[in-house]
Amino acid sequence: MSRIGRKPIDVPAGVDIKLDGRHITVKGPSGTMSRELPADIVVEIHDKEINVSRPSDDRIHRAMHGLTRTLIANMVEGVTKGYSKSLDIVGTGYRATKQGANLVLQIGYSHPVEIVPAEGITIDVPAPTKITVKGYDKELVGQTAANIRAIRKPEPYHGKGIRYTGEHVALKAGKTGKTGGKGGK
Repeated sequence: MSRIGRKPIDVPAGVDIKLDGRHITVKGPSGTMSRELPADIVVEIHDKEINVSRPSDDRIHRAMHGLTRTLIANMVEGVTKGYSKSLDIVGTGYRATKQGANLVLQIGYSHPVEIVPAEGITIDVPAPTKITVKGYDKELVGQTAANIRAIRKPEPYHGKGIRYTGEHVALKAGKTGKTGGKGGK
């Protein structure tokens, strides 16, 4: 049995879960999420607990067992606590500002880059070189943060660009130039 798949999911107070065939809807204080579940995986809702099981030990059932449990657990955690990703901007003159709900980046291009967040996503700028992406959908928060980072990835020679907080960027050594000897012929 899958260690992850057989763990029950605790449902906190204030979270409403509806299972309609293969469609699950999780409603909580932060928002509402819904997802289509894999066909063969069995989901049972008891008093404040969700159990996920599989019909057989086939390879696809084993793979879907843990995945389904994790997706449902992420939905429950998202509508109660929410998720966030932090990004740092490194580089002289690089900065971020907010205009309404939109994020405006000045990161070395000839024009400012404006990002409109998706529904359910909020972007905060606590400092000109810090960005925080928050939301209740873990997948959407991670994708939004990845899209922001992709605008100016950290380059390997000076480390300038947008990176996740705590991300280590391995710097390469630059050119060393001539080391002596006769130049020319």
